[in-house]
Amino acid sequence: MPFIQQAIQHAAIQQAAIRQTVADRRPACLRELAQGTDRFHEPRRTDCPWCGSERLRIRLRTTDLVQHKPGTFVLEECLDCSHSFQNPRLTPEGRAFYRRDAHDGPGCGDAGPVFGARYDARRHRAIAKAMLPFGEPESWLDVGTGHARFPEAARDIHPYTAFDGVDEGAAVHEGVRAGRIEEGHRGSLTELAPRLAGRYDVLSMLHHLERTADPCEELAAAHAVLRPGGHLLIEAVDPDSRYARVLGRWWASYVQPLHLHLIPLGNLLRGLEDLGYTVAAVDRRDAHVPLDLGTGIALALDHCLPAADQPWRSRPPSGLQRTARTALSWASSPLVGAARAADHILAPLTSRTRFANAYRVIARRNED
Repeated sequence: MPFIQQAIQHAAIQQAAIRQTVADRRPACLRELAQGTDRFHEPRRTDCPWCGSERLRIRLRTTDLVQHKPGTFVLEECLDCSHSFQNPRLTPEGRAFYRRDAHDGPGCGDAGPVFGARYDARRHRAIAKAMLPFGEPESWLDVGTGHARFPEAARDIHPYTAFDGVDEGAAVHEGVRAGRIEEGHRGSLTELAPRLAGRYDVLSMLHHLERTADPCEELAAAHAVLRPGGHLLIEAVDPDSRYARVLGRWWASYVQPLHLHLIPLGNLLRGLEDLGYTVAAVDRRDAHVPLDLGTGIALALDHCLPAADQPWRSRPPSGLQRTARTALSWASSPLVGAARAADHILAPLTSRTRFANAYRVIARRNED
């Protein structure tokens, strides 16, 4: 009984601390939003960024379903090459605004189910094992490394490899301080490529291309950074997954507004060959992440609940609203839990069908 009381008291203290953090941040956030969200978008483009076709259709129109920050976002699809892209695209300032708090902080909301399943250590070790048939690399650069959790896990599989990381956020320096990577480079790969040219045997991009302004430029920069004969490891969302049709806007892998591009596998393979790579391996089964049903239902239910307390909302919820949200969240948790269990039970089947939600590609950089 004392243990339960202590747990309740600890939870109450945590909630009070979160509410205070939100209250402290609210004035600055509201001042930023008072200027409107239109300034976060570039002008709408009339052609496909992948093939240049002007035959476009709207694939998705949605809001921020994870953090519930203001704004509306549109994904358009090319009718010629099937490339999907955010249009109008967020500006660098807009991307910084919407990425803020996405993984942690008082406004992360239900981001855990969306991001966490892709970033656990067991899955990272499985990804690292995919490179074993290609030999032990001497040096490995992880692009979009964040806190460098992937290199930390991959070192268990490749203990003699030197891991470095690139990321636009300050977390890459934390990865160095924690000993997860040896060198941390802050900035974009396209900016850093001339300085890092020819340094690495392996370069990994795990769900990174979707978040870049120009995926083709990223792939070209990776070609410059790799040594001849080095390997590029990519995992990315598969926009052809049947789950996208079944779940619509509640498909977790849309992740709007953070994902700027959804690249069909065929487009990526042809693009790699054009840039001077030879595709060595393609896999949908092991790249599949069992999260679609559980996260889709969690996002839909969260959309119906009373609003949470977040810095970008003009006023905090009342005590009654907080109580109602907590009670309804508890009441709906069995449904979400059952859907998440179904994801894992069905994974051996869905990962072998067109319901697979991601793909993995390993490509070798050709000799100059």
